[in-house]
Amino acid sequence: MNGIRRQAALAALCMGTFAALAQQDQEAGRPPAAEMQRSAARQQRASAEAVRESVLRQWEAVQEMLTAAFLQKQAAAAQRASFAPLWKPLPATAAAVDAADAAPPIRPNPPEFPCDPLPPEVWSPLVRAASEREGLAVDLLTAVIRQESAFRPCAVSPKGAMGLMQLMPATAQLLGVKDPFDPKENVDAGARFLKMLLSRYGGNLALALGAYNAGPGRVDAAGGVPPIPETQDYVSDILTKLAEQSVAAGR
Repeated sequence: MNGIRRQAALAALCMGTFAALAQQDQEAGRPPAAEMQRSAARQQRASAEAVRESVLRQWEAVQEMLTAAFLQKQAAAAQRASFAPLWKPLPATAAAVDAADAAPPIRPNPPEFPCDPLPPEVWSPLVRAASEREGLAVDLLTAVIRQESAFRPCAVSPKGAMGLMQLMPATAQLLGVKDPFDPKENVDAGARFLKMLLSRYGGNLALALGAYNAGPGRVDAAGGVPPIPETQDYVSDILTKLAEQSVAAGR
């Protein structure tokens, strides 16, 4: 019986002590133990959420790296594609372009003032019509114009290439272009010349683009895309852009 009384007294003493401690916490402005536990739980949840967001950001970065690697691989594969026989007879016009490379051509005067890029509602119908007529992809012709002139019909390069598709004077002359700064004439002639090059190189787009930029003679001499930095970048940029568009379209 005395033992029971001692246990009851000890329990009462503990309860009193806990109550006194809680009262001291309140008087000192400290949160009670339950509130501290809830605060700790909230901190743990916030920490877990931060970790989850960090993992998600790392995953997104990995996905971007994989996508970039895939696009680079596609562009490299297109450039390494087996070359078509290089000594197929050139179309008469393309052969004449090679022969006229060193000749001093007649160069029409460019417009007196610089011009702004054409809006899509102007160049898009021209590109679609020329693409359909020559059997070219609209995306391809658009990418070439973007790379060549950024859609500026009065563009003139330091080497004398003119207009939307940057026709060299000899090429424009041999293709019967009267005004290389006329958007329709320029796009029609550029599309026709690009189709000739694709036919010459058996549909190998990398070679055709290399020839469009550097000339068929240089592609034939190199046995592939010429080792000219400008031409290498030109071909790579267009192929990469086309690959990106293909991936975006799910093709």
